[in-house]
Amino acid sequence: MTLTDKKYQSIHLIILITVVILFWNTLLVYPIKLFVVMLHEMSHGLMAIAFGGQIIEIQISKQIGGYCLYSITPSFWSSFMTGSAGYLGSLFWGALILILAVKSEKDKYITLVIGMILLALSYFVMQSGEFFGTTMTFGLGLFMLIAFKYFGNFFHDLWLKFLGIISCAYVILDIKGDLIDNSNIGSDADAIAVLTGLPSAFIGIVWMCIALITMFIVLRYVYKKQNTNI
Repeated sequence: MTLTDKKYQSIHLIILITVVILFWNTLLVYPIKLFVVMLHEMSHGLMAIAFGGQIIEIQISKQIGGYCLYSITPSFWSSFMTGSAGYLGSLFWGALILILAVKSEKDKYITLVIGMILLALSYFVMQSGEFFGTTMTFGLGLFMLIAFKYFGNFFHDLWLKFLGIISCAYVILDIKGDLIDNSNIGSDADAIAVLTGLPSAFIGIVWMCIALITMFIVLRYVYKKQNTNI
């Protein structure tokens, strides 16, 4: 019996969650928080493209923030969906990564795809002229390509779960911090509030509920899936 056997999958997940909690405000988790920001801004851009627009530039800052500058034909639904895509999009990608890590036997190829996406994304970050964000986005993408070539399946399984767990958790905390604790600061929710006439804090609470429900469903699925495979 080895550490890669299905018997140990639930133990791996518990250990990862514990590590995330204990090292949340350390350099260990910091790059993954930036990764969530990358997902957030990418989601804005992809939604803009879906409505016929284009990405102009993306910024990723040291303060774990950023923006996506895009062009789009303004309408209620294009503005509403593009504005909502940040937090909910990064939550979706984080949940998808976690689910795929549990379902797939070829985790290294998921790492490869994510790495290629980050390398492509770094082009738009480079357009902002911001060195830190470009370096982090390109560097993280390059790391994933190197990991694909040289690291084994055990690493990729833990790495993807690590990414997925932190992505989901950070989205929830980010929504709380940006949209509920500190509303009216120019956030995505503030833009939606102007568009809909609803308070930005209310929008933050709705997004928080969606995030918590999604997190619960995903973790329940992951737990059941791993115990079924034992």
